[in-house]
Amino acid sequence: MSDVSVSRLTKRFGDNTVFEAIDFDIRQGEFITLLGPSGCGKSTLLRSLAGLNPVDSGRILVAGEDITHSAPQQRGIGMVFQSYALFPNMTVAGNIGFGLKMQGANKAHIEQQVGRIIELVALQGKEQCYPHQLSGGQRQRVALARALVVKPRILLLDEPLSALDAKIRKHLRQQIRDIQQALNLTTIFVTHDQEEAMTMSDRIFLMHQGKIVQQGSPETIYTQPANEFVAGFMGHYNLLSAAQAKKLFALDSEHKVAVRPESIYVAEAGRQESGGHYSDGAHISAPMRGVLKSQQLLGNVIRYQVALDDCELTVDQLNRSSGRLLPAGSVLELRFNLNELQPVSA
Repeated sequence: MSDVSVSRLTKRFGDNTVFEAIDFDIRQGEFITLLGPSGCGKSTLLRSLAGLNPVDSGRILVAGEDITHSAPQQRGIGMVFQSYALFPNMTVAGNIGFGLKMQGANKAHIEQQVGRIIELVALQGKEQCYPHQLSGGQRQRVALARALVVKPRILLLDEPLSALDAKIRKHLRQQIRDIQQALNLTTIFVTHDQEEAMTMSDRIFLMHQGKIVQQGSPETIYTQPANEFVAGFMGHYNLLSAAQAKKLFALDSEHKVAVRPESIYVAEAGRQESGGHYSDGAHISAPMRGVLKSQQLLGNVIRYQVALDDCELTVDQLNRSSGRLLPAGSVLELRFNLNELQPVSA
């Protein structure tokens, strides 16, 4: 049985349909990410699951129980907000234990559970601090601990890392994933950040204009985009018209063809080619000459913009040496991994 089952869920605000006829099932212990651009309906969907936004139609089942019209406090769902939503006049321990206090738990039980969860989120020594005395990452961990201490059936996370700097985000997202796996807690996470979704998720539900346009593992979403929107949103796919694909690869397609930037190779010394294959098994095209328009240094990756016939392509190469920082106007010999060409519908 699915831990969470959503069927035909629809939400409108007046004449505006935020999402419509949403269907999905989530297994116990899965980490699901709702990914998509701003305004696609992902946060409203999360708030609807929590009971903060009533839905217009459809059903929400948790462990077989219909909670579609249950009050938020009766759903057994914990939620962490982007804004932390901590009580400024309460200590860390007070904030974390607030939910248990509202449930009528006695003082000894609250202290025991708060101590357990503080250790889990690595906030030892901060119990008597107030929110203004904490860093952003520490405040977010307090918000996470407050949601976890009541032992929710489901954990919902609404862009909890978006206000943090990059280094803290990377550290905290790994902490969240480790805690979620340790507790085997079914979790739904909302973000617009592709990297977060790729690194944290068991499955991604990619949303666009109020619909889930593709769901699957991070690898599937990235390497097998279902349509042009997915290809354009995930990574930096090159989208070639059917005519361009036919001219370059003699490929007959009714649709556009998506090409990943890292599946285009730039000729270099030491890379062995044999019988139309590289040593890593890639089936490659004949060499094609392009002109370098510009480049971006992204740390371990160099991103080239290359003009090839009537196409402008994004090409990603590992930054193995400073010799790859070529000047604009350089002629590059490109070869394509033909196994990675992906026709995509509109």
